[in-house]
Amino acid sequence: MATSELALEQLLFTPATPAPDAVRVIYAFPNTYSVGITSLGYQVIWSLLASRREVAVARLFTDLAEPLPRNPELVGFSLSWELDYVHILDLLERQGIPLQAEARGEADPLVFGGGPVLTANPEPFAAFFDLILLGDGEGLVEQMIQTYRQVRQGSRAEKLRALAQVPGIYVPSLYEVHYRGPDGPVEKVIPKRDGIPSSIRKHTFRGNTLSVSTVVTPKAAWESIYMVEVVRSCPEMCRFCLASYLTLPFRAADVEGHLIPAVERGLQVTQRIGLLGASVTQHPQFEELLEYLAQDRFEQVHLSLASVRTGTVTPRLAQVLSRRGSQSITVAIESGSERLRQVINKKLTNEEILAAAAHAQAGGLKGIKFYGMVGIPAETQADLEATVALFKELKKVAPRLRLTLGCSTFVPKAHTPFQWQGVDPQAEKKLQWYQKHLRPLGVEFRPESYSWSVIQALISRGDRRVARVLQLARQWGESLGSFRRAFKELQGQLPPLDYYVHSNWDPADPLPWQHIQGPLSLERLAQHRQEAFSG
Repeated sequence: MATSELALEQLLFTPATPAPDAVRVIYAFPNTYSVGITSLGYQVIWSLLASRREVAVARLFTDLAEPLPRNPELVGFSLSWELDYVHILDLLERQGIPLQAEARGEADPLVFGGGPVLTANPEPFAAFFDLILLGDGEGLVEQMIQTYRQVRQGSRAEKLRALAQVPGIYVPSLYEVHYRGPDGPVEKVIPKRDGIPSSIRKHTFRGNTLSVSTVVTPKAAWESIYMVEVVRSCPEMCRFCLASYLTLPFRAADVEGHLIPAVERGLQVTQRIGLLGASVTQHPQFEELLEYLAQDRFEQVHLSLASVRTGTVTPRLAQVLSRRGSQSITVAIESGSERLRQVINKKLTNEEILAAAAHAQAGGLKGIKFYGMVGIPAETQADLEATVALFKELKKVAPRLRLTLGCSTFVPKAHTPFQWQGVDPQAEKKLQWYQKHLRPLGVEFRPESYSWSVIQALISRGDRRVARVLQLARQWGESLGSFRRAFKELQGQLPPLDYYVHSNWDPADPLPWQHIQGPLSLERLAQHRQEAFSG
């Protein structure tokens, strides 16, 4: 009960005093307080709950908690990273709540979850949740509370049936999965009874305001940061990208009416501002926002940006960021091969990448971090060589810049055109090849763990049977070896690990998440996939 951490919080909203009959809610983040309180999504949903008189909400993290209600009615989790599922199970155990939804009785709370991991593919986690909130939380959380209050006196089954009627709420126990044999693929997912929607569409918030920090604290992972969401989704639609496809449509917050007042409000409590979004500089009025932040009165402000689109890096952007305490910028290029970038629909030329580096150096920045990827479908050795050649050119055009390449392995994500493609088994060797050829150039190479990518792919494309794997692997530690051991133990009860991770799936076959409607139809996604490989 580390109340000293909570005492350092500066709230930017007014919590309500709960009514005597308020719904008792525990809202948890399955990681430490420092990590959880830095999640803008978690902050916003917590403040939505805490602002309502009809809700009494207490926060829970792995290392601290507010005073928790003795008999909570709802226990919620925000899941941002796949492997944090381990902490969800730990926290449920600590609260004395059965891990499996089917084992919970009338005296147990309803366990709900939300966040990007669960919205993309809830199936591997379906066994642990009574209900899952799909998509944007704004508007949906309020509807969940409102509906719950209407059926509060009913049985557990009555509550779940009522909540399943709310668009954007998925109640896994009301659906049954049919497989082509115990270790075969999914055949169909259908409602167990009449009156339950056959498919669930994610909730989309459509406003001209987006999220801003509701709490600022020096104990956050980004110390005393005030976060402002500038855009949601991304208009680029790279074919592997969950951040673009899952969160469509692209939305930009109003500059005059929302973003500038939000920054002014944040500056009353901190000098650190973070502009968030998958593609911040693609806000149609970004230059107006930049010039506002360039004013002399903000000289002491430390400004940081999430990833920016390479073609939008101008000397002016670099100059303003440099003057506002930023040492570097982050841009996603995926590959130095123009051919491969066309396959993934990355609308970017090598000239633009070189210009971005030159502009960053001219504007006074010290470094650029590039995001790259190996194992992209259709990748060849020539594409790897093109990336090394690009970094040689970058060294020439911006010799004073510190160059970093953070490199992951392609992982298929639900609701994207590449959801049917498997992980490249040669990806680990490709990461090693990059290491060998980039380090001598003076490029700092930071590969993401290949083993972690394999686990991510399993969870990303998993069906409900994978929940058994997750529970077993948890007992043996978070390593790929633990997951392999779990598959060995469960042999014959589900497909092998390779099926989920490395296999290219037939677009004609049903998907484990087929009953979850994303922004684009399966036909459109298959068409985008076809376009990638027909160029």
